[in-house]
Amino acid sequence: MPRGVIDHDGLQAPEMRALRAAEPPAGMPFEIRKIGHVVLMVQDIERSVDFYTRILGFRVSDVYTDSMMPGRMVFMRCNADHHGVALVGGAREPANSNELNHLAFEVASLDEVLRAREHLKANGVKIVFDGRRRAGCQVAVEFLDPDNHVLEIYWGIDQIGTGGDARAPEGWREEMSLEDAIDNPPAGQDTSLRDPSLRARQSG
Repeated sequence: MPRGVIDHDGLQAPEMRALRAAEPPAGMPFEIRKIGHVVLMVQDIERSVDFYTRILGFRVSDVYTDSMMPGRMVFMRCNADHHGVALVGGAREPANSNELNHLAFEVASLDEVLRAREHLKANGVKIVFDGRRRAGCQVAVEFLDPDNHVLEIYWGIDQIGTGGDARAPEGWREEMSLEDAIDNPPAGQDTSLRDPSLRARQSG
């Protein structure tokens, strides 16, 4: 099936409907409110700390010595939480998709996604995708960190209303560039830029 074409019949298969219908049991004794943090194994901890601070703007909160955590461990934050990402040294090989598909970071505006792409390119970071995926409809740029972890910077992810219903697949708008994502928004997503000159400056 060509990329971007939605298999509507497949989405209605019984096993797919069963996945969509899965719900937590009544009377749960707790409620998870957000994804708290992720811990990544890295080969060279200095190299990775440099990437996450200098390229992505994270700040270091704490560090464990090798006696506290073999390979050492660096706790990093992007908000008031003590850490959102932690790095542990000692990985023997670069990451692969068997251990982590990707890790995503939200920004507050579409302009910032464009600026992020420019910043990543200027720093020689390998970009593997920019545009809009399908479910969720966020506009994003995806790239690799020094250990080949796939990272994503995104804006505009769909919000689930009180009825609990997500956007129907017919409303998804997959696009293979930020420019096409801006030009072809799904219903309800305002892709106008605060600084329209960003597009002309970065296209191509």
